Amino acid sequence: MAYSRSAQLRELGHIDDEMCRSFTHAVEFAGRKWNAAILLAGVRGARRFSEYRETVHGISDRVLAARLRELESGGLIERHVRPTTPVTISYTPSADGLRLMELLQPLTEWTLARGR
Repeated sequence: MAYSRSAQLRELGHIDDEMCRSFTHAVEFAGRKWNAAILLAGVRGARRFSEYRETVHGISDRVLAARLRELESGGLIERHVRPTTPVTISYTPSADGLRLMELLQPLTEWTLARGR
């Protein structure tokens, strides 16, 4: 299996500057502290701000709010506002957010297998 993936990577051909910049941006965005943990919390069922705060241990309210806005602007989290009293706001991973978590699954498995 490793050989076939290596062969697929070799067949991609030339990697230009734009492709490299796009890839680097995506990796840095996904790897930014808390982003993956917030997405994982959403995949596991967190919806309200308080549920994210309880699930993502160690994150401050200020940072959680900033990361949710960042993930929303990046198209990885969707913000839903219900006009109740008081207003109910929930956050769910978008289709792109779910796809990113699927792509990160092998990395998570690799890390766990190495015991780190």
